[in-house]
Amino acid sequence: MASGGISVASLWTDVNRCGQNGDYTRALKALTKILHENRDDVTALHCKVVCHIQNGSFKEALNVMNTHSKVLGSEVVFEKAYCEYRLNRVESSLKTIESAPEQTDKLKELYGQVLYRLERYDECKSVYTDLIRNSQDEYEEERKTNLAAVVAAMSQWEKAPMEDLGLPESTYELCYNATCSLIGQGKLTEALNKLQQAEGQFIFSLCYQAGDMTEEDIQSELAVIHSQMAYVMQLQGRTDEALQLYNQVIKLKPSDVGLLAVTANNIITINKDQNVFDSKKKVKLTNAEGVEYKLAKKQLQAIDFNKALLAMYTNQADQCRKLSSSLQAQNPGHPRPVLIQVAQLCREKQHSRAIELLQQFSDQNPESASGIKLTMAQLYLVQGHVTKACDVLRSIEEFKHKPGMVSALVTMYSHEEDIDSAIDVFKQAIEHYQSEQPGSATHLALVREAANFKLKYGRKKEAISDLEQLWKQNTKDVHTLAQLISAYSLVDTDKAKSLSKHLPSADTMSFNVDVDELENSHGATYVRKKAAKVVGENPPKEQGHGEIKKKKKKKKGKLPKNYDPKVTPDPERWLPMKERSYYRGKKKGKKKDQIGKGTQGATAGASAELDASKTASSPPTSPRPGSASGSSTAPASGVVPPRQQKPSSSGATRKKAPQKKKKGGKGGW
Repeated sequence: MASGGISVASLWTDVNRCGQNGDYTRALKALTKILHENRDDVTALHCKVVCHIQNGSFKEALNVMNTHSKVLGSEVVFEKAYCEYRLNRVESSLKTIESAPEQTDKLKELYGQVLYRLERYDECKSVYTDLIRNSQDEYEEERKTNLAAVVAAMSQWEKAPMEDLGLPESTYELCYNATCSLIGQGKLTEALNKLQQAEGQFIFSLCYQAGDMTEEDIQSELAVIHSQMAYVMQLQGRTDEALQLYNQVIKLKPSDVGLLAVTANNIITINKDQNVFDSKKKVKLTNAEGVEYKLAKKQLQAIDFNKALLAMYTNQADQCRKLSSSLQAQNPGHPRPVLIQVAQLCREKQHSRAIELLQQFSDQNPESASGIKLTMAQLYLVQGHVTKACDVLRSIEEFKHKPGMVSALVTMYSHEEDIDSAIDVFKQAIEHYQSEQPGSATHLALVREAANFKLKYGRKKEAISDLEQLWKQNTKDVHTLAQLISAYSLVDTDKAKSLSKHLPSADTMSFNVDVDELENSHGATYVRKKAAKVVGENPPKEQGHGEIKKKKKKKKGKLPKNYDPKVTPDPERWLPMKERSYYRGKKKGKKKDQIGKGTQGATAGASAELDASKTASSPPTSPRPGSASGSSTAPASGVVPPRQQKPSSSGATRKKAPQKKKKGGKGGW
């Protein structure tokens, strides 16, 4: 009997009834009373663990299992692994599953989930394939959905080829996962159509389960589809439409922190170095609690990279260095953290330090040095060190024989007038294709370009061997033969004559061309004039009498007015005055005495005329006692009097009168 006279049997009845009603809190109270009577009751302990799990109290459930591990033993292996999985202790959950004495179907289901979280997609795919093949129950559709998610993850993150597993697209979840696989394969148009199909299927399904889903659930599911639509549009370059959809998703405030973080990150990538204030607000959504458990490692890595770049764009140099250094420590072989640090150093004009950092990373990680060396070459070019940039580019084994790289190297060496090095680049590239792809289009194109380059810079003998190689590949190539004959004509005339025999004859080279029409065409430089018909009474000219040309009269040259035939003309008269030998320059100080001392603009000649004190009828300059100060006689008619100035002490500089402001116009002067 339990305490208070209640039997254990009645307590088990309460537990059973509460379990059926979903009242797990009340069931826990009854189980506590049962365990008070029998502390090691395995069934009661197992039920208590299940009630805690149903209430979402995973830590309490795990504590019960750890406390009574000896009693429970392997009875609660699944429950323990599930609690560890829900508490994001994925590695511990994996060990618990692998240590189970028997792999049941529910353990395999959980095993697949754990492997997916650990991004071990190949093993996860095998687990779900085996489960679908060997089980038939109401959860088959969910297993197929999970398998489709695994295939989509392999396509997106591992770039694995798309494999047709015969999965249906009967639900919007399956259709959505198929879309993710198409995005990973780069089939964006098909992916967008499939997303629209998934949205239609979801809306159609609402007609049958409208009461089962809340408004929040509906908006959350649609937000996932709309965010993926925006991502596809962004990849297609339709950034305005994508940004509009992203902002709609953010306004809905879905409960999925992973969805919010991805959407906010994609908005930041669209903003780039513009609209930085909006990006700083959006980046806070990527720091929400639990984001690291919702996203894949590559998604989290991309978000961290964008945080560092945003710090650089907002001129937070210390924060940028801190984030990029942390990223480099987490991903020592990844070149992007180093490139972010280099970009920050370049913004600070520390190009030499940036090159040192790139060289250090290139030496430590030769497998990913190609992109790093291209950046080094760019920095050398910015500094004007063209030869150093060429040396770095030639050290990239992966690219140095590519036609684009050869073209860039030849151009830079030509700019530096280092023709020998440019020819050496051609030589190495031709030898590479001669051994790897002899006679290919790229090989022959390089040989032809090398020959043209050598002919351009007068290396006739070196060009002859390339032209002979080209002509042997195609003896009907008249253009190459003509180039070869032209080159031999400067080196070996006999050889040029012997080769000229291979040129086609004039008859074989003739074309059906109307010469008159060609001469009269718009592109002709000379047009032959047709003879005009005789009009009027002009008689025809007799044969033997040519037309008499009129002689033009020679005009006498004009002579200057002061020309004196007795004086020899100045031989330097055609030169400008400043370039003649007898030019001594202008004399300075000649008109110093003519500079006026009055107001600005006054002249020396007018100063005496305007001085009223020197006129006979002028009154005394100083005012008489008792008269108003400052009175003066009226000036002469028609003359504007100068403005009075305050007397200045001797040696003081004269102040310049202010200019009048011009009225009109925007803002004035």
